[in-house]
Amino acid sequence: MPRLTPVDPATVSGPTKEIFDGPMKTLRFNIFKSMGNSPAALNAYLGLSHALDKAALNAKEREVIQLVVGEANNCEYCANAHTAIGKMVGLSEAQTVEARRGTLNDAKLNAVAKFALAIHEKRGHVSDSDVQAFKKAGYTDAHIAEAVACYALAIYTNYFNHVNETVSDFPAAPAI
Repeated sequence: MPRLTPVDPATVSGPTKEIFDGPMKTLRFNIFKSMGNSPAALNAYLGLSHALDKAALNAKEREVIQLVVGEANNCEYCANAHTAIGKMVGLSEAQTVEARRGTLNDAKLNAVAKFALAIHEKRGHVSDSDVQAFKKAGYTDAHIAEAVACYALAIYTNYFNHVNETVSDFPAAPAI
């Protein structure tokens, strides 16, 4: 049972209604219904999420970060959601499991996972060797900046779900 009362996108009014009728017209998931208690919280999510849609990191790479961080933070909702989303953007189910384990067979995606784990485990105090390993895999300073932004988005949604005890409305991710 969620701790925050989910808003009903069909009956909510004011700025939250404008968000649900506009940029979140198709995003009627439980996390957003609970986030809908605050238009500022919804807009914070939308702002960062939509900015990252234009990132140099592609959708698969961004989903790997979401999966790595969601698993590291024991966020069942995000593991479920990003397994489904990851498959929609081209990750195989095996890759979603690999990402949650922090090691992928694909060298580039593995570099993303390792860098995201380094950010997480070192609380952002990554080493020169972490940065160099990421760059050696073909990533740039822009990718590094975006990986930090993706990490921040993951932390936001993971912690929101922990506080709210959001009920998952996605199929269960495979057990690992």
